[in-house]
Amino acid sequence: MLNINIVCVGKLKEKYWTDACSEYLKRLGAYCSAEVTEVKEEKLPSNASAADEMKVIEAEGRNILEKISKTDFVIALDVKGKEKSSEEIAELLNKISFTHSAVAIIIGGSLGLSDEVKSRADVKLSFGRITLPHQLARVVALEQIYRAFKINANETYHK
Repeated sequence: MLNINIVCVGKLKEKYWTDACSEYLKRLGAYCSAEVTEVKEEKLPSNASAADEMKVIEAEGRNILEKISKTDFVIALDVKGKEKSSEEIAELLNKISFTHSAVAIIIGGSLGLSDEVKSRADVKLSFGRITLPHQLARVVALEQIYRAFKINANETYHK
């Protein structure tokens, strides 16, 4: 059984986000071992300079990398990543399951991912050119993972 760890910056504060994530984590239990690991969201000063932003990105990146095993297959969500259809994500997860027992899916904070995290990624994936709040990106990632397992199991799921 594939182990999937969604490593993300920040905590979910709103009940609707936590409810949605809980629902997909529950559904995923039939197909894999899935968990969410939250890392600390660094504070950004109010009149932040580019250097301040880089410090935040790098600190969050170090926190993310501490949660990833050397043997994990790493998928980083990145605006410059490759866009894939749900069927292509299903195919990717299926291929990964033959070579790895664990997948880490990385969701950065509002400023994005550090270069160090991006370079650790085996795949950089994008949900498109739109900007999503990282809380919503977490829900979308969980839903797409669930959809991928349903596709791979040839089970019906609402289209």
